[in-house]
Amino acid sequence: MQGSSKKAFTMIELVFVIVVIGILSAIAIPKMAATRDDALMTKGLTTLSSVRSAISTERQKRILRGEFDNISKLNGSGGLFTSFDDVNGSLVLEYDVAACTGIGCWSTADGVTYTFKSTQGDCTFVLQSNRFNDTTTGGCTDLK
Repeated sequence: MQGSSKKAFTMIELVFVIVVIGILSAIAIPKMAATRDDALMTKGLTTLSSVRSAISTERQKRILRGEFDNISKLNGSGGLFTSFDDVNGSLVLEYDVAACTGIGCWSTADGVTYTFKSTQGDCTFVLQSNRFNDTTTGGCTDLK
């Protein structure tokens, strides 16, 4: 009969594994946070592009109907980009954007001036003359 021997990790091996896991965590967590910010900026840029495209499309529809008034407001009841100001209540975006206050968020008080919270600060966009213009001093570099 063989002698009973117990197989287990030594304390040195366990400490080594804990140190390796700690080093990997120290590298991975900041990278994941940066990736999250990049994703929020990309989402903001996509929303901006979609709103601009919707304004252009709505403008063309109005011209075809013989309506030449400017689009004066974007939001209706509910979210930020719910509907245009016309009697038809055309949707700006199929899936609306909810207002929030953190990084990567859109907000408005009047349906004409919109603020996007970027990693570099607030970016301001104004609906004027059927365009959704960046009025941020120096331009919003995060959404280019």
